[in-house]
Amino acid sequence: MDLVQRVQQNFSDSIETKIRSSEYLPKLITDAADKIVVALLADHKILSCGNGGSACDSQHFSSEMLNRFETERPSLPAIALTTDTPTITSIANDYSFNEIFAKQIRALGQAGDILLAISTSGKSENVIRAIHAAHEKNMIVITLTGKDGGKMAQELSANDLELRVPSDVTARIQEVHLLIIHCICDLIDYKLFGQGN
Repeated sequence: MDLVQRVQQNFSDSIETKIRSSEYLPKLITDAADKIVVALLADHKILSCGNGGSACDSQHFSSEMLNRFETERPSLPAIALTTDTPTITSIANDYSFNEIFAKQIRALGQAGDILLAISTSGKSENVIRAIHAAHEKNMIVITLTGKDGGKMAQELSANDLELRVPSDVTARIQEVHLLIIHCICDLIDYKLFGQGN
């Protein structure tokens, strides 16, 4: 396989993963957007977290909420728990890296808030502990996962949602996670402000 064919194969694999995801994820995506809209209308906020590429996705979601998505509209309350370097490093140093999100949730989370927890494997211990902390605060949890959902899938309550990408390849999962985030942002704008086509 030459390099051009290798790139074409990546495109084909990405498209195929999105097609498989489109067969069952849309209803879950609309349910997730509904939960977020209900929370926002009740003056609650969205906290998000993840590691590596999933940290970037959590920040991407937060920026789309705080600034705007496709069209002009009021800012919406969202906090990415991945951005405060002094807080993250002090928690990791004084306690454990596994506590970097949970301690922030215990301080910032309130009943009715939503945690958007992102992990391609569903096995990130610090994200799992974030879910526990969110449940302690009576928050709703929405997870973006892949593979078999990992331990995160086992930690969810009846009010929570898991949006699991049907793939075992991290890059393909991340690509669909970004599409899910854009779909959620689009639905939030449409439901709250009647914007979009």
